[in-house]
Amino acid sequence: MSTETGQITDEEWEKLRADSAQSFPDIIDTSQGLPAVLLPYQTKLLQTTAIYQFTVCEKSRRIGMTWGVGADAVLTSGASKPAGGMDTLYIGFNLDMAREFIDTCAMWAKAFMPAATAVQDFLFKDQKEGEEDRHISAFRIRFASGFEIVALTSKPRSLRGRQGYVIFDEAAFHDELDEMLKAANALLMWGGKVLVISTHDGDSNPFNVLVRQVNSGERGDIAKVVRVTFNEAVDAGLYERIALVTGKPDTPEEKQKWIDSIHAVYGDDADEELHCIPKSGSGAWLAAPLIEARMTADAPVLRLELPDNYLHLTPQHQSEYMRPFMRELDRVLSGLDMTPHYAAGFDFARVADLSVLPLLMLEQNLRRREAMSLEMRNVPGNEQKAIVGDVLDAVLSRLLGAAFDATGMGWTVAEDMGRRFGLRESEETPGLIWAIKFSLEWYRVNMPPLKTAFEDDMISIGADADHLTDLRAVKEIRGIPKVPDVRDKELAKGKKGVKRRHGDYAIGLALAHFASRMRFVEFGYRSAAAPQNTTAPSRTGAERLARNRAADNPKNTWSGPLGARIKGGF
Repeated sequence: MSTETGQITDEEWEKLRADSAQSFPDIIDTSQGLPAVLLPYQTKLLQTTAIYQFTVCEKSRRIGMTWGVGADAVLTSGASKPAGGMDTLYIGFNLDMAREFIDTCAMWAKAFMPAATAVQDFLFKDQKEGEEDRHISAFRIRFASGFEIVALTSKPRSLRGRQGYVIFDEAAFHDELDEMLKAANALLMWGGKVLVISTHDGDSNPFNVLVRQVNSGERGDIAKVVRVTFNEAVDAGLYERIALVTGKPDTPEEKQKWIDSIHAVYGDDADEELHCIPKSGSGAWLAAPLIEARMTADAPVLRLELPDNYLHLTPQHQSEYMRPFMRELDRVLSGLDMTPHYAAGFDFARVADLSVLPLLMLEQNLRRREAMSLEMRNVPGNEQKAIVGDVLDAVLSRLLGAAFDATGMGWTVAEDMGRRFGLRESEETPGLIWAIKFSLEWYRVNMPPLKTAFEDDMISIGADADHLTDLRAVKEIRGIPKVPDVRDKELAKGKKGVKRRHGDYAIGLALAHFASRMRFVEFGYRSAAAPQNTTAPSRTGAERLARNRAADNPKNTWSGPLGARIKGGF
């Protein structure tokens, strides 16, 4: 270090930073052991990870939970294998998180077991099939037990080949969290552990879905949720610990002032950021509880999926595939009440996604109630047209209208249905079929009325898990609610057996709701005039009569050729 200028080298600065970050605060009394050092909610988390293989922690921001998890990582990787020791694999979503966690672990390691070596930087090879290997910066601490704590800055696929204790920090903000959890689940088979810890980032975020799955028992009895809100952390001594470390006054007045300032900083986001209440934010359009509250209609869902070789089968075999579905469709249609009016929406797909047709009935109080819905996967266009035509025919006398997705190949179905039931071109023209070319303007104008119907309890739909997923797929992108163009990355790979969805029901329902709001247009009988050639010169009545007589007296088949009676012959 230069004594004249006060400048230090990068190496000296890094050592100072490490010494500071990796040193246990002197003012915290460690003489009573770990339970006295950790706050009660931090201790509760460590107790839970010791009992359950799969732990999910939904938490408030900045309550020191990751600090406590660092102690868990050191105790796990510092222990011998017979004592339950294993590697700890920490996965944050950026380099700073990885470095901070390793510093925290180094602090605990120096306090618990000085035998741990110094923190090491290394490159982790991330192997991706079909692409060049890439090296990711990572950090690790090695212990005398033979195990190590490894902190990675991304989500390497080679996690599948590792074994140990996996920690996902701020999981709600990870890309492809579902994929990472799938890889981590394999570690559970051989005694590994998984901890997923995060604040919330919207109701539709995969992290919140995971919380609900664990709470409902879908993840089995090896999984447990630990929930710590800001208020719970404060009651457990968070402010007193902060005051001890930072030197703030530890008085009730200062404590309340600090609490008020924290709430003021987060403002409208306080419920989500501090109190573990996910909101329909981060682009989410409809909250899952709101959707579920409107799933009260007794509306059957008819699903048809045809094999890939359907078009190569004989007509008889094709009929065999179609017969059960058509029989069920006839049964449902024959049971419809013909008192209310109806409206339909049709979202077309042929290969990648689903074709969906929700049928809404308009009740006397103008509340929309779903009567039924259709889903067709891998169904050729002609069959789709026949099925949709049967549905519209069944309610034709009470049909207000039907809105069709006319984007891409959907235009052919919309056009054919328009020929059959009348194509509507504007609000002022008659016709039952409205071909919709989707645009941002259409979404901007026509999606809000559907949301209002949900919020005001003016719509009820059938209870269906796939339909719930589709409605939750709608995001508010730059202020406009729509289904994102980019599909889930896993589904886009086209793996066999994967039933792909792309918010199809949500679009179909939006179209049906739009059709239910179509204006009535009065029209009467108008005769169809015979087509006339307006460019031909006009003829007198005698000329037209002569022409007609000539047509009535065709030339004799056996007459000689033209000029046969000319003198001299040929």
